[in-house]
Amino acid sequence: MAVSKTPAPKPSKDDGIDTGLVRSLADILKETGLTEIEVERGELRIRVARELTVAAGPVTYAAAPAAPAAPAPAPVAVSMPSDPATIVAKAGEQVKSPMVGTAYLKPSPEAGNFVQPGDAVKKGQTLLIVEAMKTMNPIQAPRDGVVVEVLVGDAQPVEFGEPLVLLEG
Repeated sequence: MAVSKTPAPKPSKDDGIDTGLVRSLADILKETGLTEIEVERGELRIRVARELTVAAGPVTYAAAPAAPAAPAPAPVAVSMPSDPATIVAKAGEQVKSPMVGTAYLKPSPEAGNFVQPGDAVKKGQTLLIVEAMKTMNPIQAPRDGVVVEVLVGDAQPVEFGEPLVLLEG
């Protein structure tokens, strides 16, 4: 940034404030496009600032979505995998994701699922895997029981606390 050097202005006798210095600082603001500048000399401190006015653009509003003409059809119950958002107070214990990641229902792409609905599981048995930051984390059965439903799909992103499997018994 190039700043032109002008001879130092002579101080005026107005309350000990160097009006020439203030004018020079104001000129520097104009030349450089800055919005404020501050100078300190001994106990004297001078701050010069300018206000910028920004013209607001026109406000536009999006049209409200049209109301549906007929009621939407009732959701169809789908067995594995179902959408966790559609689960409403099902009996059993939800095994929830302890982290954000990607759920995998099988140990490898060519292998079968760890568990299926109706399978009896033992405490500590792997139900599925959640990958987080390139680490495969086995999600284990918290107790003995029967898999009622697998609530996520293979390779589906999952959130912390999202129900993954529903156990009963």
